[in-house]
Amino acid sequence: MRYLVTGGAGFIGSHLCERLLADGHEVICVDNYYTGSRQNIRHLLSHPDFEVLRHDVTFPLYVEVDRIFNLACPASPIHYQNDPVQTTKTSVHGAINVLGLAKRIHARIFQASTSEVYGDPLVHPQTEDYWGNVNPIGLRACYDEGKRCAETLFFDYWRQHRLEVKVARIFNTYGPRMHPNDGRVVSNFIVQALKNQPITIYGDGSQTRSFCYVDDMIEAFLRLMDTPASITGPINLGNPSEYTIREIAEIIIEEIGASSELTFQPLPSDDPKCRRPDITQAEDVLDWHPTIPLREGLQRTIAYFEAKLSKGTI
Repeated sequence: MRYLVTGGAGFIGSHLCERLLADGHEVICVDNYYTGSRQNIRHLLSHPDFEVLRHDVTFPLYVEVDRIFNLACPASPIHYQNDPVQTTKTSVHGAINVLGLAKRIHARIFQASTSEVYGDPLVHPQTEDYWGNVNPIGLRACYDEGKRCAETLFFDYWRQHRLEVKVARIFNTYGPRMHPNDGRVVSNFIVQALKNQPITIYGDGSQTRSFCYVDDMIEAFLRLMDTPASITGPINLGNPSEYTIREIAEIIIEEIGASSELTFQPLPSDDPKCRRPDITQAEDVLDWHPTIPLREGLQRTIAYFEAKLSKGTI
């Protein structure tokens, strides 16, 4: 098949492009390089079935494809809060544009939504029928509410136009090609530990997260995309194993053998206190469950950042 991947030069998007090509498909990668990087897809540029377009999804796009993966949007708080208006536009205008394209060419379309639609949850673990606890005027709202509105648009297109939609709510994902300065827990801690710098923890470190290795996440994407048209989601995708932020820091220090000490800073506004997916639907509908243990995934990710550090690129 011929696939369009918006945000295809990003962390997850580049892994998705790589996997689609390995599976024998043609891929059009679209990215404006706001947070994505050509370095992430450099090894794919010579592939005969790979095409790259520099384009911002807030403007219409005209291509002919069979299926669309919409991953375009900055996903780390540092990046999406840097230009919050553009973040909302990317989620909302971007969704309108890719949905309009999918409607015109009769393409099945996948939306990379997020666990942030649950906000600072009052239900734990989070199930797909939970409506969330989101501050609509807070610093994170540009992303949280932008993604919630995108989900609304996807389901309205499904109801009104019978468009084949697939909506995934992605929980914390990590692996090679994460941006070293995106402020996320795994990349931050690894870079600081490799440099033997103090590891910065916001709050007291008791807040929890669940971390899924990127290869597991891509497998879930493909399984969801291939489900019958009647299955729309939203479906939680993530690793149900839960760790405190302090535990993650200590594991990374141990894996690297670093001398870093922990330092503590105030917790940012609206930062969720807990985050763990209920993946019952993914297990039942997709026959999917993460297979890569945390320490194995961290070792692969550490090796990636070690290589970048040795080249002086971080």
